[in-house]
Amino acid sequence: MATIREGNKQALLVVDVQVGVMQTVWDAARVIHNVAKAVEKARQQGVPVIWVQHSHEEEIPYGTPAWQWVAELCPAEGEARVYKQFNSSFEQTNLEEILADLGITHVILAGAASNWCIRSTAYGALDRGYDLTL
Repeated sequence: MATIREGNKQALLVVDVQVGVMQTVWDAARVIHNVAKAVEKARQQGVPVIWVQHSHEEEIPYGTPAWQWVAELCPAEGEARVYKQFNSSFEQTNLEEILADLGITHVILAGAASNWCIRSTAYGALDRGYDLTL
């Protein structure tokens, strides 16, 4: 891997696994199952899990049932949460600060909306010099 950051400390970013998003995802049950396996493995290995939650005034208003996490996937106590309003999890959020505080050099992405939010977050991570796994 080509990196500009020293070390290899990973974090799993779980992006947009919310009721309102997952309702539109093809084969959502499989996606949820696979993300749940990634979360379980990260927790077992002591890899920080960071949860990213999207809100949009018209589609997924903050605090509504559509905005909530799907029942199968919820943050554990102490796991970081990031709230975003744009496709990229880095845009106008505290994600970079959280990653820096944890000493993260390698971002692992999981979640929904791969053509929008996963892609934008992946580009954001690469632009900032993080190693990336999708």
